[in-house]
Amino acid sequence: MPKPDIAPGDPCWIDLMTSDPEKSRDFYAGLFGWTYEIGDEEMYGGYVTAFVEGAPVAGMMKNDGESGYPDVWTTYLRVKDINTTAESVVAAGGQVLMPPMEVPDQGHMAMFSDAGGAAVGAWQFGGHTGFQLKNEPGAPFWHELHTRDYAPSVKFYQDAFGWDTAVMSDSENFRYTTLGSGDNSRAGIMDAAFYLPDGVPSNWQIYFGVANADAVVETAKTLGAQVIHPAEDSPFGRMATLTDPTGAVFKIAQRPEEAA
Repeated sequence: MPKPDIAPGDPCWIDLMTSDPEKSRDFYAGLFGWTYEIGDEEMYGGYVTAFVEGAPVAGMMKNDGESGYPDVWTTYLRVKDINTTAESVVAAGGQVLMPPMEVPDQGHMAMFSDAGGAAVGAWQFGGHTGFQLKNEPGAPFWHELHTRDYAPSVKFYQDAFGWDTAVMSDSENFRYTTLGSGDNSRAGIMDAAFYLPDGVPSNWQIYFGVANADAVVETAKTLGAQVIHPAEDSPFGRMATLTDPTGAVFKIAQRPEEAA
């Protein structure tokens, strides 16, 4: 498959902060067929890179509990200059959670919270140029912000990350904006003020591609996953929401033509 064309502002990488890296590796290997490389402990803290058919698609790192954050998947957006982006984030109403830092030989990273309080990562390319496969089984398929503060969040990503957005829907029951438009859209922002459970903050959610959503849900359950929303059809494919064995939420998506 051709490598993804990742423009500045686009989602470029995902990783999992997990309290049990071994359990997580086993789970996603069983679910998606992932293979792994474990980075040098001293230089990279044992950071794990996951591969599908030899292409890097995701990472994992140890959640030591000191941050107080639960196990969670994180989306990273590509930026050209991470220090300038940090300034833009603050100017646009966000916060710097982790200041820009260099990852030796790989690039530069930072963590921010957006205008609605959702955490999002930023990555400046170096030796590591993001996931090398998408929209295929086991690889990132879609990236979606569920926000309680829809209009401020849309403006934040326009201002801080230079998003060129399109309104996909603006009805009372479904407000949704995309990065890009139509077949060229690369991420979405959904007004989730009426959908997020009490106590759940605005957050980015990650969809993984699958060939058969129902079969993957059944496999996930045997591997220790919990089903939050069972597989159901949508205009964009057959989708389901699950938590992995340590509690991290993720989604799966089967393309409409595969569901037909």
